[in-house]
Amino acid sequence: MSPSFASSNLFRLFIPIIMIVGILAGLNHIIAATQANSGFVTNLPYILFGTAFALSHSFKQSRIAMVALSMLLAYAVIQVRLQTPLSTGTTLLELSLLSLLLPVACCLAFLFPDTGVLNKGMYIFSAIVVSFLLWSYLILSHFDNGGFNHFDNDLLLAIPEVSRLPLVLVLYSFAVTGATGIFLLNYNRPIDAVIYTSILLSSSTFIFFHVPHMSSTLFSLAGILVIIYVISASHQMAFNDRLTNIPGRRALEMDMKHLGRKFTIAMLDVDHFKKFNDTYGHDTGDDVLKLVASRMLSVGGNARVYRYGGEEFTILFKGKTAKDSKVYLDELREKIADYEMVIRNNAQRPNDNKKGAKQRGANSQGSTVSITVSIGAADSKTTKKPEEVLKKADKALYTAKEKGRNQVQCAR
Repeated sequence: MSPSFASSNLFRLFIPIIMIVGILAGLNHIIAATQANSGFVTNLPYILFGTAFALSHSFKQSRIAMVALSMLLAYAVIQVRLQTPLSTGTTLLELSLLSLLLPVACCLAFLFPDTGVLNKGMYIFSAIVVSFLLWSYLILSHFDNGGFNHFDNDLLLAIPEVSRLPLVLVLYSFAVTGATGIFLLNYNRPIDAVIYTSILLSSSTFIFFHVPHMSSTLFSLAGILVIIYVISASHQMAFNDRLTNIPGRRALEMDMKHLGRKFTIAMLDVDHFKKFNDTYGHDTGDDVLKLVASRMLSVGGNARVYRYGGEEFTILFKGKTAKDSKVYLDELREKIADYEMVIRNNAQRPNDNKKGAKQRGANSQGSTVSITVSIGAADSKTTKKPEEVLKKADKALYTAKEKGRNQVQCAR
């Protein structure tokens, strides 16, 4: 499915900021509502992050599960350890450690692949989180034994007008939030949105920690957004082709319902793909499909691209005739034909990935092959039904094949 405004990077970037501003603007009403329902509100983050973790397990989104687990543990620490005034005991030090380590734990999720929750990556991540807890325990024990003389006046220096949190950690929170926001703007994956949102809302909690019920309110919002992003990730899994990582046929069928009155549909097919597959193997055939899909993403004319099935792809142009679209299709065809693809020799490839990478860098020679595609296009001049236009584009594709391949043909 084509990206909607709700899944755009700007929406994901600003929606938690807008929520924070709204909470601060209506703070008195929120405090009153929370006090009236304190039992439910206090436990809500546990429910939300537990749900997010369970959904992540179901949809094999282990990285989101890691963030949900980190936020769940952080909220538990807040409720168990940080319910006393910041000026008493080690409360401020514990808050400082939490504000330092939680963003690190969330960002660690970037280092792991997305698989099921019960896997090696999750075990390693859990071990790292446990090591954070042990390290924090040692810090607190040393503090209780008289260590860190003048610690409050040095590293924990705060500006009360800004926050009770030490200034260095306020600046640190801004820096980490900004860095994850840049990741979100550049990549806009569900995991980018989850990490950015979790760090922004948890950091805001720590900065405004002196405000009553701020932790339960902001952590609840974070839990809701994480659940939304888990569902968004599952949606992408359902509508995106897993091999090429572009929208698949289900997404095409949905988008064809919203093309308007003027549009063009193009069908693209990789020339001699079966022969290529039989000669070089299915792994290389998959590489060909990935290459074609990557080149299609750069096609002009505000086109949308899809994998139709097998070696066939579909391109949609809204508001354009076939004649208007042909220039973009010819540019795409030429880009693909001009690219020389290196054929990997799997028989000579070392088992060790590092050795294989060195060998690729050292071996500048190797067999290469050029891939060509044939394209057929049809527009809505004769019929407004997308299904009929697609059939005409398919016939034009076969015409391109019959006339020698590596060309674009428009239906008449």
